[in-house]
Amino acid sequence: MAADGLPPEILAEIFSHLPVKSLLRFRSTSKSLKSLIDSHNFINLHLKNNSLNRSLILHYKSELYQIDDFPDLTKSMIPLNHPFNTAPVTYNSIMALLGSCNGLLAISNGQIAFMHPYGANEITIWNPNTRKHRIIPFLPLAIPNILESDKPNRGGICVHGFGFDPSTGDYKLLRISWMADGHCSFYDSHVSLFSLKTNSWKTIPSMPYALQYVQAMGVFVQNSLHWVMTQQSEESHPCFIVAFNLTLEIFNVVPLPAEIESIEVNSECESFQIAVAVLGGCLCMILNYQTTKTDVWVMKDYGSSWCKLFTLVNSCFTLSLNFLKPLGYSSDGSKVLLEIDCKKLFWCDLMSEQVIYVEGISNLDEAMICVESLVPPSFPVDYCRKKENHTSKNKRRDDFLSRGFKLRL
Repeated sequence: MAADGLPPEILAEIFSHLPVKSLLRFRSTSKSLKSLIDSHNFINLHLKNNSLNRSLILHYKSELYQIDDFPDLTKSMIPLNHPFNTAPVTYNSIMALLGSCNGLLAISNGQIAFMHPYGANEITIWNPNTRKHRIIPFLPLAIPNILESDKPNRGGICVHGFGFDPSTGDYKLLRISWMADGHCSFYDSHVSLFSLKTNSWKTIPSMPYALQYVQAMGVFVQNSLHWVMTQQSEESHPCFIVAFNLTLEIFNVVPLPAEIESIEVNSECESFQIAVAVLGGCLCMILNYQTTKTDVWVMKDYGSSWCKLFTLVNSCFTLSLNFLKPLGYSSDGSKVLLEIDCKKLFWCDLMSEQVIYVEGISNLDEAMICVESLVPPSFPVDYCRKKENHTSKNKRRDDFLSRGFKLRL
């Protein structure tokens, strides 16, 4: 075709602005285009130039749907034939989302947040646009000695986080598991990290935190995965945001706004629950006061101060508000799409702080934004991870701590 006569760098720049569906069609027209589109450099260029080309992924039980024109939401939902639709189910039929990064989804074939220690849940990394996927080697839960005797109510509680480490060009999946008895008492955590480059798990030192509530999916922002947790050793304790840095492979505590920390220590103030999300690429914190209102904060520059984005009073909704998660901004930035109680979607006008129900989408289990990309879930054999330079790693660690973050306790 005529385009083949263009210099490769110009051709790559032009094609990098096209949607994935078009590129997959062009890929089959000539060997030169196939070589270009499959190249590592072009995949990264396309990801950079299409960062605003996103879709909305909707999860309901064992099914996934996609709306391609986020944030307009004018197109109909498209059923996605994910890998577990045809694979034999080894544990149960409930599919779970574990995370999304650069167009890749981490999904499991079971409700992996609550597991029997011998449950054979499988996890796969899947690109819904290219339909390519990769099954991750199964890692059994570690069972402490205190639970070795047969207890009918024993089980495991797991959370996962999926993200990208730019220092090594590696995608990593973190798993934190706690064993629990019939009274939901937590025992020591077990932390494991999977590398897509090496196709292997490794053990990370445990941490002294427990979940405040089960948020199965870690929130990936700025090279770190985030959850809301509490100190394990205390009966009555405040909650805080715990982050795991994928480059330094350490846990740290993200500072809360000063006014929130003062509320935490004042028992006479109205209680609230903290949750975290990602909004417009920024870490987002949701404070739900249960009976009165919900505050949404954002950290626009990661590691710096928080700012309050908006407040919703509970009277905006006809039913009581139990859970709210911001998903993304509208095209003009004047509204935020909200997932409410894992069931429905609403637009919130940032100026008036009024909400509008999104028609035609209901009975959700979960929703998330996914970037359209060509990123493969596998690496070439010769693209293995090299040993890190420990000197540079220690320097990154010192720079990280100088920004005000706290190491794990």
